[in-house]
Amino acid sequence: MIIIGWAFAGIVALGIIIYFISIYNGLVKLRRDIDKNWSNIDVLLKQRHDEIGKLIKVCEGYMKYERETLEKITAMRTRYLNTENIDEKKQIDNQITTALKTIFAVAENYPELKSNNNFVQLQSRISELENEISDRREMYNESVNIYNIRINQIPDMAVAKMMGYAEQKLVSVPEEERKDVEVRFEFPK
Repeated sequence: MIIIGWAFAGIVALGIIIYFISIYNGLVKLRRDIDKNWSNIDVLLKQRHDEIGKLIKVCEGYMKYERETLEKITAMRTRYLNTENIDEKKQIDNQITTALKTIFAVAENYPELKSNNNFVQLQSRISELENEISDRREMYNESVNIYNIRINQIPDMAVAKMMGYAEQKLVSVPEEERKDVEVRFEFPK
């Protein structure tokens, strides 16, 4: 009878261990999915940053009065490439997206620029990349949401706390960047 009791206790203990291992492995997979999805966004952002450099070169000759906007995008691009902090990269990415909208809006007032084949191709390529980035952000946010839900549910919460897992932030657009793009022209007098 004692042997059966010990065997039963051993089976229950083994079941609990296997259950916690499966929870841990599930959380690890979710964390890696978040990392992978951010890496996919980062690759597309790098491609966009490469295209931005070309776009700025094409625009410089035409947009003499928009130099501040072009310089701002160049500075943000450099900041993005020089930071490792994901939250800072997200913030800079949002700022660059807004600045690109400004450039494309301002370009409407430069007929020669709008008809420049290089500009049209770059604008199209950057727009494609923006759509892909948007899709990847959605996938990233889905992974983060699933992960955040899991680490806040019982019993996953216990394993997450033991492993030091904390909630991740979703990619979001700051309120000030949701406003319409303001286009201003400052012509020399």
